[in-house]
Amino acid sequence: MVRWLCDVRVKDKVVPSIVKRERLGIDDIILVLQQNRLRWYGHVLRKEDTDSVKKCMEYEAERSRPRDRPKRSWTEVVQKDCQARKLNRKDAMDHIRCKKLINVE
Repeated sequence: MVRWLCDVRVKDKVVPSIVKRERLGIDDIILVLQQNRLRWYGHVLRKEDTDSVKKCMEYEAERSRPRDRPKRSWTEVVQKDCQARKLNRKDAMDHIRCKKLINVE
């Protein structure tokens, strides 16, 4: 999509993707996904303990993991994102602080 917006063909091999994204003012998709996950995580943590969404987040399925490399759960991915942003559960409970920590680039 970025190549299409910049009118660059694959054959051209002119400009790296990073330069094209900067030219268009587009954030890296990994960064956007991380921000969205952390924003949702903070939103769910601030809900009441009786809320069904919060209960679902804390639910642990009782099944065995596959023999090969197991897929990471959503919770594991969010914990890794929190470590990358130095965000803890207490910070996520404060909406304003959480928003500042998530949107820092």
